[in-house]
Amino acid sequence: MRKLIYGMNLTLDGYIAAPGDDIGWSVPSDELFQFWSDQLQATDLSLYGRKLWQTMSSHWPTGDQQPNATPAEIEFARRWRDMSKVVFSSTIDKVDWNTRLVAGDAVAEITRLKAEEGGPMDIGGATLAGAAMRAGLIDEYVLATAPVLVGGGTPFFTALDNWVNLNLVETRTLPCGVILTRYETRR
Repeated sequence: MRKLIYGMNLTLDGYIAAPGDDIGWSVPSDELFQFWSDQLQATDLSLYGRKLWQTMSSHWPTGDQQPNATPAEIEFARRWRDMSKVVFSSTIDKVDWNTRLVAGDAVAEITRLKAEEGGPMDIGGATLAGAAMRAGLIDEYVLATAPVLVGGGTPFFTALDNWVNLNLVETRTLPCGVILTRYETRR
């Protein structure tokens, strides 16, 4: 059975985007970027909601070809482009870069994917991750908490019907002030 990991950058007050989908507060340091690149390398399959997919696919397919791309960005772009991905959306009809589109029941498909043999999967996008969270499918939460308050926007955590008990696995502070925390779901 595969592990499902939900991780993103978020503000200290718990938002992955400020009002208007503004992510300008999230300027990754070299250390934070390397952390996410290492996470990607350890991932077998990435699951995306439409909005995050559109954000990622607008840059990373050619991120390694940008004139000012750092070696870390070049490596990340190649990893991202080559890895297997699934996008859940009923409003787009085409995806590229080693990606499969699912327009049906996301929770049923994620449940099916988790039951398969294989390495870890990550999930991104607040709406998609929220559905997986409510269904009890998330095995690990990875939070990269930035020292900024935005006061509103898109929350990292969704409203839940039941409590989710967690075990702290790791805490690390990066020089830029971001605190990395990993929690496993206690089952």
